[in-house]
Amino acid sequence: MHCEVIAVGTELLLGIVVDGNSAWIGEQLALAGIDCYFQVKVGDNFKRIEGAIRQALERSDAVICCGGLGPTQDDITRDVIAHVMGVEMRRDAVIADRIRSIFASRGRVMSQNNLRQADVPIGAQPMAQMPGTAPGLVCPIGDKVLYAVPGVPSEMREMISGTVLPDLRRRSGQAAVIMSRVLRTWGMSESGLAEALAVRVEELDRLGNPTIAYQASGIEGIKVRIVAKCDDAAEAARILDREEALLRGVLGDVVFGIDEQSMEVVVLKLLKDKGLTLAVAEELTGGLLSSRMSAADPAMAVFRGGRIAADAIADGRLPLNERAGAAAAAVRSHYQTGVGIAAVAGKREAGVVEVALAADLGGGRHGETQLLPGDQKRLRDFAVINLLNLLRKALCT
Repeated sequence: MHCEVIAVGTELLLGIVVDGNSAWIGEQLALAGIDCYFQVKVGDNFKRIEGAIRQALERSDAVICCGGLGPTQDDITRDVIAHVMGVEMRRDAVIADRIRSIFASRGRVMSQNNLRQADVPIGAQPMAQMPGTAPGLVCPIGDKVLYAVPGVPSEMREMISGTVLPDLRRRSGQAAVIMSRVLRTWGMSESGLAEALAVRVEELDRLGNPTIAYQASGIEGIKVRIVAKCDDAAEAARILDREEALLRGVLGDVVFGIDEQSMEVVVLKLLKDKGLTLAVAEELTGGLLSSRMSAADPAMAVFRGGRIAADAIADGRLPLNERAGAAAAAVRSHYQTGVGIAAVAGKREAGVVEVALAADLGGGRHGETQLLPGDQKRLRDFAVINLLNLLRKALCT
């Protein structure tokens, strides 16, 4: 089963909107065992959308059109699909009533052009999921199928998960279960990870199951994805457990979490398990660390606060690493927490900045010095993640 993705919208071509939808859909298709060889972006033009759909139908078994299902004049995906199917459109009374009720529930007056979204090509089937005013469509075209989903990410994801993927599995006759697990790493380059895991990857290439792939994710680290394909979920889970243990044995504390666990979530759990609270000194990181920690701990049960002011940093005449340690101790004392952490910038040269990181755990102090990128955004981003990683390793010792 081959499935192609067509993202519709002139804004995608102009770079006004980054097409994250196609990336997510491609990932879900891969996890479902559905091959996706082509992803296309096309602007809001009838002939070009038609050409993209006809080309996709020639080379693929299924097509997912994402976007262009809104109520405005440039939302023409429905019209193009009806033309390709060779049918007229019919207004679906149930969908029209549902659109009216959505506006009423929000206390808003509905423009009549919103009812365009209730127009369905004859022969197409609306999807059961309809979190917004744009219904998704399942459109049979000969022995192939076209799915139309809105470009709003949350709406699209609900329809892909609820209708498209199950329907594709049914059409493909696929009975196998495909499961994945992501190991999240920090502190080793992608090439370093590939070198460390080279022997295991060669073994898996021969075995064919599970498989391993890498995904560089900026300051969120490098992800190592394990994918297992089995006859049942229990066996797939056992394979993932076994492979995770093996890879952790090779990579050690470079692995900080799995799947959706961010560095701050992992650190907060370690602190909570040890009955510790945290405060941060942020002259360098400018509140970014506090923002990330408070988002992960909105009740501030573990994270108690941060200080951005320069006076939170100790005597500037001290050596850099001592200043960081003193700043961590000072903020811990100020907030009366079990742990204080700080990142302090030193000299800047050749596009990099010397940065000292410190964690004060009351009974002990941990620190290290690193060279980080010199531009402000990346300097702050990398200081935050490296500081949290320092604390994570200190809590694990």
